[in-house]
Amino acid sequence: MKRIILSVSLLVFSLSGTAFAQTETSGREKIYKATHTKKTELKHTKLKVNFDYQKEEMNGEEWLTASPYFYPSDSLVLDAKGMLIHEVAMDRGGSKLPLKYQYSNNLLTINLDKTYSQNQDYTVYIKYTSRPNVVDQQGSPAKGLYFINSDGKDSDKPTQIWTDGESEFSSVWFPTIDKPNQKTTQEIYMTVPDKYITLSNGILKESQKESGNMRTDHWVMEKRHAVYLFFMGVGEYSVVKDKWKDVPIDYYIEKEYEPYARQIFGNTPEMMEFFSKKLNYDYPWPKYSQITGRDYPSVAMENTTATLHNMGVLQKPGQLIDENRWEEYIAHELFHHWFGDLVTAESWSNLTLNESFANYSQYLWNEYKYGKDQADYHLMSNINKYISNPSEFKKDLVRFSYDSPEDVFDVVSYEKGGGILHMLRNYLGDDAFFAGTTDFLKTYEYKNAEAQQLRLSFEKISGKDLNWFFNQWYYGNGNPKLEYSYTFEPVKKQVEVVINQSQEVPFEFPLAIDVYDNGKPTRYNVWVNARAKNTFSFNASGKPDLININADGILLSEITEKKTAEQNLMQFTHSKEFLSRLKALAGIKDDLSNPASVKLLSAALKDPFFRIRIKALEILDLTNTYQNKNLATEVEKLAVNDPRTLVQAAAISALIKTKNKKYLPVFEKGIGAVSNAVKTNSLLAIIATDPSKTKTLTDKIDLSEASKDVLIKMLPIVVQNKIDSQMQYTVPIVAFYPLIKPNNPELGKSAEEGFNRIMESDNIAATERITRILDSAKAQMVKTPEIKKAIYNMLESGLNKKNELLKNNPQKKESINKQITALKQILEMYK
Repeated sequence: MKRIILSVSLLVFSLSGTAFAQTETSGREKIYKATHTKKTELKHTKLKVNFDYQKEEMNGEEWLTASPYFYPSDSLVLDAKGMLIHEVAMDRGGSKLPLKYQYSNNLLTINLDKTYSQNQDYTVYIKYTSRPNVVDQQGSPAKGLYFINSDGKDSDKPTQIWTDGESEFSSVWFPTIDKPNQKTTQEIYMTVPDKYITLSNGILKESQKESGNMRTDHWVMEKRHAVYLFFMGVGEYSVVKDKWKDVPIDYYIEKEYEPYARQIFGNTPEMMEFFSKKLNYDYPWPKYSQITGRDYPSVAMENTTATLHNMGVLQKPGQLIDENRWEEYIAHELFHHWFGDLVTAESWSNLTLNESFANYSQYLWNEYKYGKDQADYHLMSNINKYISNPSEFKKDLVRFSYDSPEDVFDVVSYEKGGGILHMLRNYLGDDAFFAGTTDFLKTYEYKNAEAQQLRLSFEKISGKDLNWFFNQWYYGNGNPKLEYSYTFEPVKKQVEVVINQSQEVPFEFPLAIDVYDNGKPTRYNVWVNARAKNTFSFNASGKPDLININADGILLSEITEKKTAEQNLMQFTHSKEFLSRLKALAGIKDDLSNPASVKLLSAALKDPFFRIRIKALEILDLTNTYQNKNLATEVEKLAVNDPRTLVQAAAISALIKTKNKKYLPVFEKGIGAVSNAVKTNSLLAIIATDPSKTKTLTDKIDLSEASKDVLIKMLPIVVQNKIDSQMQYTVPIVAFYPLIKPNNPELGKSAEEGFNRIMESDNIAATERITRILDSAKAQMVKTPEIKKAIYNMLESGLNKKNELLKNNPQKKESINKQITALKQILEMYK
């Protein structure tokens, strides 16, 4: 997974307009990104490295064993970004024969000592210095090798080193052929201060003490894997040990979170067992470790046997009791060790083989562990992310036209791709689908593949031609946009259902239609042909009470429909599928005064799936007398007794609107809850009911581990009441207020006020947190000129406010000057 999630603000703001330069063509009008031509086959990569923490550089020696791929060759061309090359030689059993080379434009071209033929191996020695900050200055979207707090001056941040090679950034820290269709075995000798722990791919073969309180760890990966999956991690971690069968599993975690490591990661062995059985292919690597990286801007990265997570994985009991928000990502990265690491997409155009499968693993895990409703909720949330981004509708899933590989890491490759696999699974049936995935894995293990080869595996197993499916869903774009109507013919006792497709290119697909006759549904599975209008006839005793299309929720589509409250109640009552129940519930939001709507809400509050209960609580309004009379008692019960704390929190939020003091005991009890959600909503409820307690209560609540949703709720209260002790925790929102305001003016206004409050007060903790988060976000933010300018203007305004504060408070000059210096430094980065 390579998705960037810098802050809450980036979820609600986007700017585009980058001009793309054409690079490779194949007779087409658009850019055509061909799979990298393999002139050389990498065999083994051996590295010896040590780190210069002050310069943020790495000193490296490499022994690269390779051979010509097919045609004889007398040269070797390697990617080597931003390096100093000190020596290049042919290694002959330890003796070195100097070689001529040219190094320019991040390419190292080596003249070999002779012409080599296919499978005639040679080993080249390279001595070099890796300079990731030079790569950063060259405008790269990633540095590959990251030094975190390398000078140790930030007391709130540990010193760490970690790498991130996807898409093509491993060549920042070792010369290689940095393409996804290159695989190699590896070994790495890492020399580090003895106080630090290291992690790399494969197993730790030996550890040797060195002089000067140093240590060299020797990590070995004996199985071939892609160069972008190479990894190094260095830092002070606690290591919590686990295992699956004979496979060691380690959780590298910051010491503060060590007590909660098993709550966070503890389902990993069960996931490994489940995926191994589901795929009929045991976990294929010698060990599995997971580690956290400070300032890591992506969600996580599936480095082979050594997954890197960002800090979002670190949670405490107050969060974990609500929901382990990272569990799906943990499953996602583990599943990559089959789809992505074992079998790797041969090109970024075929990224779906990596990311769509890893996305769909989240569905599979939810289905197995928590039930189909939870899995379908995940699927719906994913599809909504795609549907709410119409700018993505023109993108094929397999995409041969893009500017940068990073462009392919989007909602099409992830969320839409997962939804496409769900449709394929349901079309083929479970037995054929999973047998097909097994065949694909066994056929291409430790190799590369493209999407057509996936099609061939499914066809081989099922005996079905799947070109129709792959052509429209993999090599086409968009999705069905459906409208429907129906009429009843009393003489024939038949209902005629007309399905219209309004998108530009018609799709063909199976479709589930529920026809409600005398209040009860009958399921019909029909085939919709690739034309604008399809008509179907079904037997019925009378005019149907209701027609529900895509009743099983499988088709990735947009459906325009309007149902009465009575029809929605009928659909909710008789549907087993989550999506049909949720759509019925959502369908009444504009007709809540109808008695049928209140009946539906009452049923939804008792639904066995907690997400349905939460949705009902979000929709209802207890200030409405009729709703209050029929629903308030049940809402109060949920606030006190629901087994899910998120439902309790939602029920408390529903009670807030009443401002009824009789609920104060419920709210006061909630203040003492372990759950962050219950605690926060109880606080908001007490403030709404008794505003005099606002400052006292808000000052005491712990926002240091607050989720995005909690921060959004608390921000206006913290800002309006000038609770400076909590301002530093609002920084993930306030530091990006110019980006939030265009799409969410109300939240943006509070965020701007919060930023100004920090700039106008002597709040060193909050100010330094702003500079740190903007430093971490810089690589992504500066890529778009409009965003870069907006942040620069914000910082310039903030600096002016700090200077004014210093002018009026010279007695605080030491603290304020520190803040001014920090702001100037970060302002320079955005200039």
